[in-house]
Amino acid sequence: MAIQWFPGHMHLTKKAITERIKEIDVVIELLDARLPGSSANPMLAALTGAKPALKVLNKQDLADPARTALWLAHYNSQSDTRAIGLDASMTTPAKALIDACHALAPTRGSMAKPMRVLICGIPNVGKSTLINTLTGKRATKTGDEAGITKVEQRLVLADGFYLWDTPGMLWPRIIVAKSGYNLAASGAIGRNAFEEEEVALELLDYLIPNYPDMLAARYRLDLAPGSTDEQVLEEIGRKRGAVLTKGRINLQKAAEIVIYEFRAGTLGRITLETPAEYAQWLAAGQKLDAERQVKKDKIETNRLIKLKKIPRPPKASADGTGGA
Repeated sequence: MAIQWFPGHMHLTKKAITERIKEIDVVIELLDARLPGSSANPMLAALTGAKPALKVLNKQDLADPARTALWLAHYNSQSDTRAIGLDASMTTPAKALIDACHALAPTRGSMAKPMRVLICGIPNVGKSTLINTLTGKRATKTGDEAGITKVEQRLVLADGFYLWDTPGMLWPRIIVAKSGYNLAASGAIGRNAFEEEEVALELLDYLIPNYPDMLAARYRLDLAPGSTDEQVLEEIGRKRGAVLTKGRINLQKAAEIVIYEFRAGTLGRITLETPAEYAQWLAAGQKLDAERQVKKDKIETNRLIKLKKIPRPPKASADGTGGA
C-alpha cells in the first residue's frame, strides 16, 4: 500500500510559501524527532531555494536520545544549516530559536533590519503547540490530528524578530514507502488515508528487531526468536482484552492500541529511522520512482503514436544505426 494524503488547503500553503519566501531570511523546518528524515518535506527545498535553514527536531522527549544525536549531527554537517532539539519541557524555546536564527543570519535582527523567519512543518508535528508556547498565549488551535492550522499568520517573538507560521504541509507524492507508514504512525496523515492494522504491522516489524525490550516490557510479551509482526499484534490484542467470540483477536482494536501508545510515548523513547537507514530507503524509492516514470513515458509515447500525434520512431537496422 502506498500512503498518500494532500488535501486542498496544502496547495494553498505551497502557494503562500512561494510568495512569502522572497522576503524571508531564515526558514525553520519543524521535524518530528521520532522520524526526522520522513518528516522532512522534500518539496520545501525547491520552494525556499538557498535560504539558511534551521532544522528543529521537535518532540525529542519522545525520541531515542542516541538517535536524536545522530540526526542533529547529520543536519549540522550540512552547509547553511543548523539543527537543534526541542520538547514540551523546555522553558525558553524562543531563546533557542532566536539564537539559532541569528547564527544563520547574523546581520538581521534589529528594528532597522528585522529578522524575518518562516516556520514550516508537516501536519501534527507540534508546530501550533510550539508557537503558543513561544508567544505565551493561545495564538493557534492545537490538537492530536493532522490538518488543524489552515491559514498563514505573522507573529512577533521579540523586537526585530518576525515569525510567519504556515499550515502543516505534506508533499503530493510520497516515494519512500517506509516514510508513508512512519508518517501515518506519528499522526501526520489523516485517518481516512490509511488502514490502522497495516500501519501497526509495519510499526511492529521495525520495533521487534530495534526495540524488543520496550515491546516486551510494555505488553508483557515473551518475544521468541523469529516472532513476526502478525504474531506480536495478535498477542498484544490477547493481552489487552481485544478478543472477539470464539477467541478471535480484534486486530483493528489491537492496532489502534499500538499506534496510540507509540504516539503517546508510553511504549518508550523510540525513533523509527537513523540517517543511514533513511538514506537507503530514499535511494530505493528514487530508483523505483525513476523506473515508474520510464514506464509512464513509454505508455504515453505509445498513446501519442497511436493517435498519430507524434511520428513512430524509425526501426533500428541490423547494425544498430537506425533504418532509412
